[in-house]
Order: sequence, then C-alpha cells, then structure tokens
Amino acid sequence: MRAHHIMSRRVVTIRPDAPIADAVKVMLAHHISGLPVVDEAGKLVGILCESDFLRRAEIGTEHVRNRLLTMLLGTNRIAGEFVKEHGGTVEEVMTRQPVSTTEQATLAEVADLMERRHFNHVPVMRDERIVGIITRSDFLSAIAGPLTSASGYARDDNQVRRSVIAALAGIPWQPVCLNVSVKDGTVTLRGVVKAGNARRAVIVTCENVPGVRRVDDRLCVQSEQPDPEEDYGGGDFVSLQTEPSTLDDEPL
Repeated sequence: MRAHHIMSRRVVTIRPDAPIADAVKVMLAHHISGLPVVDEAGKLVGILCESDFLRRAEIGTEHVRNRLLTMLLGTNRIAGEFVKEHGGTVEEVMTRQPVSTTEQATLAEVADLMERRHFNHVPVMRDERIVGIITRSDFLSAIAGPLTSASGYARDDNQVRRSVIAALAGIPWQPVCLNVSVKDGTVTLRGVVKAGNARRAVIVTCENVPGVRRVDDRLCVQSEQPDPEEDYGGGDFVSLQTEPSTLDDEPL
C-alpha cells in the first residue's frame, strides 16, 4: 500500500498570519493534533502541533533561564524560545520546514519516517501543494479492513493445519519440536521452543494464518521441557532438531 491509499484528503489548514487563538479553536473543533500552515499560494510553510503548545506563557510553562545558562545556550536560541512561548500568531509558534512525504511513498517508508522522527502526523505533498495528511490513526483504519475480513474467513481444518505447518516451517526462530493439530479452527500447539520470545512468535505466526480462530498454547520453553514420555498427542512434528552432543554425554 502507498500513502495515497490511507491518507486523509480533506486537510484543514491555516494561514501564517492567523491569530494563535484561532488555530487553537480550529484544532479543538476538528479534533486534530497537527494543523498544516500554508501561504496564499497554497505552499506548505509550516505545521502547528500539540507539542508547540507545551511551553506557553499563558499556562506558566515557559522556560526560565538564568544568566549563566543563557550565556551557554546563546542569546539567539533563548530569543527564539521567547518568541515561540509568547508569540500571538501562527507563524511565530509553528514548526518551520515540516518533514513531509509523497503520494507514492510506501506505507513502510511512511511508518519508518514516523517511527524514527516520533511524528504523529505527516503531510502528503504533490509538488509543493499539500494533498493529504497521514496520522497514526490512519494506520489503525488501514489495519481494520484486513483484520475484519480475516475474522470471517472459513476454511477446512486440514487446509488450516497445512497452512499453519507451512508458515511455521519458514520462520527463522526454529522450534526444537512442535506438534500441530486443528479442530474447528482452533490450533493446538504442543512441544518445546527455545525461548519465551520464540514461543510468542510461534503463536503470532499461527494467529496470522487465514482460518485460524484461536490458538491453544500448550508449548513450553526449553528450560521447562517435559519428560520424553509425555504424550504430545496426534499430528506431525513441524521440525525436530537435535542438540549437538557434548563431552558430558559420553559414557563413563
């Protein structure tokens, strides 16, 4: 999927010379955390975020710097903070040169950008004009479709079991041994895995197979390995790995 598939196309914007009070009203009225700022030509020149209001004189959260710290940080930085914390127009408070993406960017690229830069929203551009905006909630909406469709997917238990075995055979965290059985869409897992994360990964792998309604986890971690005589029930082993012998294994 690409950015244009999930972006919100009806973008609320504001002008740089608008009073900051108007911007606050717009953000509250539309329940948005990011407000793109565009000039008269429609060019994106900044973005107003909730984080831009963390330090404001109106609520007493502005920075208080002593003379020594002011000297260390530099008067230019201190002056910039003062403008942002006391400014009365959008231009004085907004974040300039906002990071954006394009309509054809893949969702993986957008997700990487938002994760690395800790963004809650990213404007989507076509040349120099904003055509949409992607927020974290847009990813939730995109995920909801496939999840809803998968929940109503019905398959024969034998098909589900074959699909589960195929999925588990291709995972990099190979289980020591794993037994799989399926009844009425419920996958029962028995056997031994090497670590707790591997155990969770095996379960999630099964949950993502179409037709799986529930996973009955009867796995144990290697340190909790049961006696060899324990009955693992019916079904085939997906994989069975033997640990290399050591000197301790040699007969006396």
